[in-house]
Amino acid sequence: MRMFLYALLGVGLIAPTVLARPVSYEGGTTLMLRSNGEFDSLHLHYSPRVDNSIGYKFEDWVDEDFVVHAVQLNHLLKRWNQTESQGNLYLKSGLGVSKSGVQAFEDEWDEAGFVGFSADWENRRFFTSYGSRYTHAGDFAGFFSQSARLGVAPYLGGYGDLHTWFMLHVDHMPEDDDPLKVTPLVRLFKGVHLVEAGVSDGGDFLLNYVLRF
Repeated sequence: MRMFLYALLGVGLIAPTVLARPVSYEGGTTLMLRSNGEFDSLHLHYSPRVDNSIGYKFEDWVDEDFVVHAVQLNHLLKRWNQTESQGNLYLKSGLGVSKSGVQAFEDEWDEAGFVGFSADWENRRFFTSYGSRYTHAGDFAGFFSQSARLGVAPYLGGYGDLHTWFMLHVDHMPEDDDPLKVTPLVRLFKGVHLVEAGVSDGGDFLLNYVLRF
């Protein structure tokens, strides 16, 4: 959480409309910060084309007590553009190194990698998404995780307005002591900034921030 807050304070104000997606417009750069009780992460990526992005990914897994530094590649597999809605399907993968804080592996480095899919659909009133991923961190950890989200906008804002969404986010980690976590949250975005905040049914705080420039 501290890493997230320090990074958030250091971010400036730049560029056009922001969406929490793993691929930006051609030539666009995106900063994504996430913290949800399970992990803190930072993802900075650049999109050389409208269907690909490449960037740096840092993750600090709190309970499992290991960190990951990786190069992440995102690929837009399919986009469905309708008159008043849009759907997307992405492949996301990363390769790098991990370091454990567990006593048996303390100060050891090992290979790390992950691969997963994500999909989303939205119009101006409703939003839904699903994502799944397998994470491998050397001898430290290996696990599957998935998440889903539903959202509704209480009002329809115009260009340049503050947009508000009420969302329900569900995380599922089958190997975790508490495998299912449900988090009601509020999403706010205006211009280049998107912020999400909520509290899970287990009392964990969720705080996400996205800047696109």
